Amino acid sequence: MENEAQAITVDIYDQAYRLRGNDRAYVERLAALVDGKMRAVAAHGRTADSLRVAVLAALNIADELLRVQEKYEAVTGSPESKESLLNRAHSLSGLLDEVLGEERKAG
Repeated sequence: MENEAQAITVDIYDQAYRLRGNDRAYVERLAALVDGKMRAVAAHGRTADSLRVAVLAALNIADELLRVQEKYEAVTGSPESKESLLNRAHSLSGLLDEVLGEERKAG
């Protein structure tokens, strides 16, 4: 029953949360990441308000996500440039087919 969601209890910033998921290790890893971010924010800030700490931690995680997405797009190209490349490859393929077809006829 690997695909069946199970109840998983995790601790995040000294609070227990009961979550549901298919992969206990993955959910625990996510919770540990959030807990670590919240503790890092709390250590560098002056607020004891857990909601504020959670929002600042979420902003840090969102910042990391956007930076990774930007790097990914820089490596793989944006969806628009991918489509442009596919269109160009298709056109070049058609031209190549024409040239090869002409060579076959001549040869």
